[in-house]
Amino acid sequence: MKRVLFEIAFNGKNYHGWQIQENAITIQEIIQEKLSVLIRPFNDINLVGCGRTDKGVHAEQFFFHVDFPDDIDYDNFLYKFNQVLPSDILVKSHQIVDSDFHARFSAISRTYEYRLTQKKEPFLNSLFSYIRYDLDIGLMNNCCEKLISYKDFTSFSKVHTDVNNFICNVTEAFWRQEKHQLIFTIKSNRFLRNMVRAIVGTMLLVGRKKISIQDFCHIIESENRSAAGPSVKAKGLFLVNVAYQINE
Repeated sequence: MKRVLFEIAFNGKNYHGWQIQENAITIQEIIQEKLSVLIRPFNDINLVGCGRTDKGVHAEQFFFHVDFPDDIDYDNFLYKFNQVLPSDILVKSHQIVDSDFHARFSAISRTYEYRLTQKKEPFLNSLFSYIRYDLDIGLMNNCCEKLISYKDFTSFSKVHTDVNNFICNVTEAFWRQEKHQLIFTIKSNRFLRNMVRAIVGTMLLVGRKKISIQDFCHIIESENRSAAGPSVKAKGLFLVNVAYQINE
């Protein structure tokens, strides 16, 4: 068997995230179904993603690995693969990796962006979250500076989740403005469920001057999800980079 790492991108609007689940259409389910058309039999091959994404979340870069039989013919494989996939899922590349490589656990960092617009975007409705109010970007970037100094992000995680701890090493966080669009970027070794959306929702309260930067710090220190702000919508959230030693 050969372990193959695939890089993909997808618009998550029509899917309930990456992970296969009952009674819901997911990216993993579609890819596994289409791969079965190209490779038979496929029942014994397991797709392993670089993480999970929530319903409606997009990815400009996502990886999964799969163990293929040695006799797979890779000539024109990407072309054939993309031909059977729906238009909102793209396979960008593939490469053979070591047998101990793991799409999830071998990743050294992940970077997300949350994209907001202060102007109606009828052609980008599924890609940006629309807000109608003014924000103080300077205050929100001050929050980013504080955010990096913390490690425990219990306050920004879903309450019922199957993780052993809530420790994340956030190494970058900042807001930038491009005309009427606002983009939040955050990089960490790992993310908790709903973490980015909860952080953005809480920072927006600071940007609207409904809570202070000191309040923001107290929310993190409380380790209490109910103390934080509401989560923003999923549709503005993008996984934009997953880093491994092989692509650093």
